[in-house]
Amino acid sequence: MDQENCTRVSEFILLGLSDIPELRVFLFMLFLLIYGVTVLGNLGMITVIQVSSQLHTPMYFFLSHLSFVDFCYSTTIVPKMLDNILNENKAISFLECMVQFYLFCFYAITEVFLLAVMAYDRFVAICNPLLYMVIMSQKLCVGLVSGCYLCGTVCSLIHICLLFEIPSYHSNVINHFLCDLHPILSLACSDVSLNELLVYIVATFNEISTIVAILTSYLFILITILRMRSAEGRQKAFSTCASHFTAIIVFHGTILFNYCRPNSGNSPDTDKVAAVFYTVVIPMLNPLIYSLRNKDVKAALRKMMGLKIFV
Repeated sequence: MDQENCTRVSEFILLGLSDIPELRVFLFMLFLLIYGVTVLGNLGMITVIQVSSQLHTPMYFFLSHLSFVDFCYSTTIVPKMLDNILNENKAISFLECMVQFYLFCFYAITEVFLLAVMAYDRFVAICNPLLYMVIMSQKLCVGLVSGCYLCGTVCSLIHICLLFEIPSYHSNVINHFLCDLHPILSLACSDVSLNELLVYIVATFNEISTIVAILTSYLFILITILRMRSAEGRQKAFSTCASHFTAIIVFHGTILFNYCRPNSGNSPDTDKVAAVFYTVVIPMLNPLIYSLRNKDVKAALRKMMGLKIFV
């Protein structure tokens, strides 16, 4: 790289999803609607869980934290995206970009581990129902959730500290709608092989460790369900786990595609589409998946809102 073209930057330019002017209004309305549903769904889920005493169980304790993470996750990305879609000035300050990346990375990694913890919770509930409340004590639940946030903090600090070590960039134009790691590293003038290696190692370790924990939990769950004599019991157990497993497949699928394959930055358009799913769509889907497929949540909503029929 020609060092004469390298300089320190005070701001970046986010190109966004599309440079077609005719799509601006459509994209703005689409993502505004998605963000509105995300905020309403996740904050609504947290409120229902806090207000309804019948939902004060470990499962819903974890679910409330998932909703909180999804809300913060989406709020870190979407408002700036909406601003850039309509405005010609797509600049974001260097510090603001670093903060957005740190928060985005923190909430994403926290959610990865939180989904694994929720799988363990379902394993205990189905495989050891009589000891469920004893095993999943309040102390253990708080410890598990704290561990999820700690993992998110440590991994995010590793990446952000290495980013601050980059002295100069050959351009300040980021071909993305958010300050993601791969697009930023592609602009660096210095050697970023260590950064790229750590991205691959950390993401792969997080994914493999959590997926192994999830698959192990669901293997024991499946064995237990198949041993049940009652068809109604099997159906109830499958229904309880279906929503969680659906959220896991969608979230981990896009994360694996974007971060656990070498040189993923070589296809920016494909990466941007994948990023839309795990930063915008999934935070909206999670509360819908858990509420529409959960009788306890719907019953709590009926009671809280005073409605006889809730669809």
